[in-house]
This record gives sequence, C-alpha cells and structure tokens, in this order.
Amino acid sequence: MDNSVTAPARMSAQTWALLALLGMIWGGSFFFARVAVGHVPPATLVLLRVGIAALALHIYVAGRLGIYQTLRARWREFLLLGLINNAVPHMLIFLGQTQIGAGLASILNATTPIFTVLIANQLTADEKLSSEKIAGCLIGLVGTAVLIGPRALAPFTGAASSGDGGPPLWAVLLPVLAAVSYGFAATYGKRFRGTAPPVIAAGQLTASTLLMLPVSFALDTPWQLALPPLPAILAVLALALVSTAYGYILFFRIMAAAGATNTSLVTLLVPPSAIIAGMLFLGETLTPLGILGMVLVLFGLVVLDGRAVAYLRSR
Repeated sequence: MDNSVTAPARMSAQTWALLALLGMIWGGSFFFARVAVGHVPPATLVLLRVGIAALALHIYVAGRLGIYQTLRARWREFLLLGLINNAVPHMLIFLGQTQIGAGLASILNATTPIFTVLIANQLTADEKLSSEKIAGCLIGLVGTAVLIGPRALAPFTGAASSGDGGPPLWAVLLPVLAAVSYGFAATYGKRFRGTAPPVIAAGQLTASTLLMLPVSFALDTPWQLALPPLPAILAVLALALVSTAYGYILFFRIMAAAGATNTSLVTLLVPPSAIIAGMLFLGETLTPLGILGMVLVLFGLVVLDGRAVAYLRSR
C-alpha cells in the first residue's frame, strides 16, 4: 500500500463511483461469509472461494499477459503469496465469523493498513514511519483494543474471556491476526512489481487453491457434507465471483486510473458496508464500545493516509 501524501492522482466522478462500488463489494464479502459459514466449514469455504475465483480469473485473462510463463517461472513466490494473502487470512476470518458478526469482523480486519505500515517499517528501507504514520497506527491500535474490550485482560485477571456476554476472545482476535497476515502479504507483494495485476491475482488464487485442497479434504471431508441450502450456495458464489474475482478486477481498474494512494481509500468504505448489510439482513447490532472502536480505527486510517493532515497544514 502506498502511503505517500504527495500529488495523488485526481479522482473523477466515475472513479469515485467505482471506489464506492468496490467498498460495497468487499464489505459484502463479510456478509456473504457470515451466511455461508453457518452451512459450509471454514476450510472448505476458503477452498470454494479461492478455487471458483481462480477459475473465473483464468477465463478473464484467457492466456494473455504471459500468465502461464509467469506461473511456471514464479510458482514458489505465488505459493507464498497465496498462503499469506488468501489461505491463512481467509481461514482466520471465516473461523472468527463462526462466532462474530460481519460488521465486527470487517472493522477488525480494517486494521490491515496499520499492520502493513508497521511491518513495512521493519522489513523495507523505503517505507519508514513518519509522525503521521505513528499517530495513525496508535489511534487505530487503541480502537482495536476498544473493540476487543475487557476480554483482552481476561488472561491476566482470571475473568472468563466472554464474561461480558460477547463472543469469545479467540474469535475476536482471529480477524486481527488475518490483518497481520495481509500486512506481510502487502510487503512481500512488492516483488511482483512489473507483473500484470490480473496475473498476480490469478496466480495467488491458483496457488491458494492448491494449498487449501489437502486442508479441506483432511479437516472437512467435503464429499461427505450435506448440500447447503440455496442461500448459502448463493453466498458462496457471490463471495467467489463478486467479492473476489470481480473485486480484484475492479480494484486494478481503479488503481490504474487513480493510483494506489487513492485506491487505498476503499479501506474506509468496507466496514460501513459490512455493518449496514449485517444490520439489514442478519439483525446485527454494534454496542457503544463497538461504535467507539470503529470510529477510532477509521480515524486512525484517515491520519495514516495523511492527506487530511496535509490539507489542514496547508490551510
């Protein structure tokens, strides 16, 4: 993720509309996952998501852009990228969503840019922490702590991890661990500069499909599972084809038109989309602490992005 605040590309009305659409699509992924995970085990749900999306992207690329030569030459790198950018974080999020709602999962996962900045500061020479980045990270981490709530202190106080009536601590922490995995993936993904973005997307999804096949077979024996109801089947298809395959295509289209910095604004749009979908269709609600945590996380992302701070300084 590019956190530069200098001279971002101008956003046309059409690009803003596409960015809003992407926010709704990626916010919808948490809603679709919450519907599907009630009927499809997490490992098999990950396999279906990445496998169907990989097939769709291969059809979309249709052998162009040197995709097969690139996959043969860089299969080891794609395996690692698929592991940390798809297989591991998707598995963690889906496991967490067996206990928590779409809205809370999306807010916790919105901390991805915060962990990306912290990881890049340690592992790269060209993305060091600035005062704005430090402030944004601290605000966002405080918001994350508020979302986790008293459960985070349970191991030290001896209190029950879910004694506040909320979901268990492990379920709340899993989307945060997924955000950490995404942070490593964003840093590692820099080595793919110069490779056509649709090829990167198809390559990592193909790799993660191969990785998840034995995991799903070992944990779930999917051939023995009952056929899910129609809403769950539709949720799986939407998760794979809309939120993943089409989401990637839309993401790269916006990035080509407006640059990485502007595209990163989608991070601010995903949680509200997931929260609204959860409230409208799943009866989910946010507690006052949840609202406070969401505000702090989103405010931290605004500070981390830097443009609002730069604008205020220029006034």
